[in-house]
Amino acid sequence: IDVGAKIEVYNVMNRLVKEGKCVIMVSSEMPEILGMSDRVVVMREGVVKAVVDRDSKHFNQESLMKAAWGGTLDD
Repeated sequence: IDVGAKIEVYNVMNRLVKEGKCVIMVSSEMPEILGMSDRVVVMREGVVKAVVDRDSKHFNQESLMKAAWGGTLDD
């Protein structure tokens, strides 16, 4: 989608969150994922590989990509 439409979608998502609603976003864009998410669920071939909250040390591109490629996130 174009930049204007993306901004409009982000605004709607942010409004819903402020209203206390859950928003599920599917994206392969890492900056978008890290910027918009409170929690990230990483799936590979239909299997959940990791669930990472924003306050976790694993809430970063390196850890999420490691999980996406089949690695494990050690605590």
